[in-house]
Amino acid sequence: MKQLLRELTPPMLWRCVKAISDAPVRTKRSDSIHYEGHYVTWNEAMQASTGYDADVILQRTRDSLLKVKRNEAVYERDSVVFDEAQHAFPLLAGLLRAAVASEGRLSVVDFGGSLGSSYFQCRHFLHPVRNLEWLVVDQPAHVACGREDFESDQLRFHNSVEDCIAQHQPNVLLLSSVLQYLALPYEVLQKLLQYGLGHVIIDRTPFLASGRERLTVQHVPSCIYPASYPAWFFSEGKVTTVFRSNGYRLVADFSASDTLSPKGEEAYFKGFIFENGGA
Repeated sequence: MKQLLRELTPPMLWRCVKAISDAPVRTKRSDSIHYEGHYVTWNEAMQASTGYDADVILQRTRDSLLKVKRNEAVYERDSVVFDEAQHAFPLLAGLLRAAVASEGRLSVVDFGGSLGSSYFQCRHFLHPVRNLEWLVVDQPAHVACGREDFESDQLRFHNSVEDCIAQHQPNVLLLSSVLQYLALPYEVLQKLLQYGLGHVIIDRTPFLASGRERLTVQHVPSCIYPASYPAWFFSEGKVTTVFRSNGYRLVADFSASDTLSPKGEEAYFKGFIFENGGA
């Protein structure tokens, strides 16, 4: 499992400005987030991209989240700060459901959670939760930065799921905009589900309307940060089958906020709330 983190890349990025999504015809493709290519292997897609380990990605995320921490912004998403709250109500519903099922205890493993973006977005709604832990598992550089600048009694950072579970008793696994950035997403998902956590929440995950799968390269405009890296578009049926085969039942599914599609194909972003039938 410790090898899984080497395959993590940054979370899915939000659009630079709302005007880009409102006026795609008048906007150059290079000025907006877009997906291109039909790559056969992950290595092939990596060779066609700049990679995801650039210092600028971590630095811009850190700078943005520090503004949130200092109450200079409402929240951060994909390194972009927002002055107005945009509540992730389906995610909150799943988290609060898990807390109620555990008599007020909520311990979340946020796999690929960067510097705690989802925690900072959700923390005000979760304030009444009697016992809250938010446990981010991510790449070593993110973990080091998180521990230095953001760690608190509630928010913790770990280099591996094993390390996290050895020190805590999590009851929720959160996979928010992360599966699409893994070289072997189904292998990683299978290993994560074998821990048997009572609740799993998936958010902001892309699927092709055709039901097929496609490996692309995601291009990010310089107004966010200049980068490109591999990104999957999944088959919804294939993903949900993995959960059923591991004893999880679907509690609810919901549309995610993202609306991007790869070049020449229709896609949609979606989330799911699953419960372990044997927990």
